[in-house]
Amino acid sequence: MAIVLWGRPNSLNVHKILWLAAELELDFEHIYAGQHYGLIDQPEFLARNPNGLIPVLQDHETVLWESHTILRYLTEVYGQDSVWIANPQQRFQAEKWLDWYLTTIFPVFSILFRHLVRLPAEQRDLAAIAQASVELEKLFDILDGILSKQTYLSGQQFGIADIPLGLAVHHWFNFDIPRQHPQPHLKAWIEKIRARPYFLKIATVL
Repeated sequence: MAIVLWGRPNSLNVHKILWLAAELELDFEHIYAGQHYGLIDQPEFLARNPNGLIPVLQDHETVLWESHTILRYLTEVYGQDSVWIANPQQRFQAEKWLDWYLTTIFPVFSILFRHLVRLPAEQRDLAAIAQASVELEKLFDILDGILSKQTYLSGQQFGIADIPLGLAVHHWFNFDIPRQHPQPHLKAWIEKIRARPYFLKIATVL
């Protein structure tokens, strides 16, 4: 098998890669790794990623880690006829959302995901949940405004920018929390995302 992916199937970072690989109809081997699956502390794994973290992707002699680097690689190498954006000005308008997710969205989103999905109710910090909910709603208002002007975050067609944020917004609307803003454009966009053939099969493995 030319392409091998290491990572546990319920990891948000692995979900990004699994979803893009499905969109690209790639044939690959998925080796479960991380948490109770183990492997990440083994010499063979650490030789591929000395950080001991998932996901890791190997494509022939190319070995990559960091989920958004893997997204960019798969898009450019295998997505030329689908999600790849040839025009550099348009491509970087889309790709900026990958970095915005990492620097701005994930630090807040991860608080909600950890407390509302991963932790049992008795261990949840209600004050942290309330604060993160307000902050994340304001950030997603930005996306709602963008999506009032274009069909996808990647432009007029589905692309790489829609993957990490699609997963985050999907969970955002599933969280049992109060909301102040209707965000109609964000809701319309996430319904298009959820309707894609592979999305729910991957995103609902938690």
